[in-house]
Amino acid sequence: MRQVLICWGGWDGHQPDQCAAIVSEMLEAEGFSVRVEAGTEAFADPAIRDYSLIVPMLTMTKIEKPEIENLELAIRGGVGLGGFHGQAGDSFRDCVQYQYMIGGQWVAHPGNIYDYTVNIVKPEDPLVSGIGHFPYRSEQYYMHVDPNNEVLATTTFTGEHDAWIDGHVMPVVWKRRHGQGRVFYSSLGHQAAEFEVPQMREIVRRGLVGAAR
Repeated sequence: MRQVLICWGGWDGHQPDQCAAIVSEMLEAEGFSVRVEAGTEAFADPAIRDYSLIVPMLTMTKIEKPEIENLELAIRGGVGLGGFHGQAGDSFRDCVQYQYMIGGQWVAHPGNIYDYTVNIVKPEDPLVSGIGHFPYRSEQYYMHVDPNNEVLATTTFTGEHDAWIDGHVMPVVWKRRHGQGRVFYSSLGHQAAEFEVPQMREIVRRGLVGAAR
């Protein structure tokens, strides 16, 4: 049976423990054996190099050198890496090695929570096929992103809150490679309740399963 590691912690506002439970149940339903750990220590376990997928849920926290080095070895060797929102896109602000893997870093969400649109830009891709554009209410993430990402969905800022970003198109969902490992990221999912939005939940489900070795 393929194994998944979920590590949760960091800022409580993203409800990482509740989100970890939701994702764990989702992946178990897909036939994975799921290991859930608090904190980052499990990243240093050499056994994770044989796993299928690693899911970080660790907003604004720290990762030690042995942990990030072993984690990157695992991903380079073919283990999948997948996550969402700040739990994966704002995990380790001082660790560029991690940002190089995940493909981006959160920097702002002007206006905080409000209504915007998610636009599917590669409808032929299996991670988003059949979903279509959809309205969303949450933080609209402004991110620094890697040009090497394969972007699957975007959002456009209106300038209502910061006029200088009016009309700017920002990636929301992407996939990429890091060595032999497949990487998936979605900026949606501020709190556990957002998994009740069917499009968000389905994108995360497909993305994590698709990233798994």
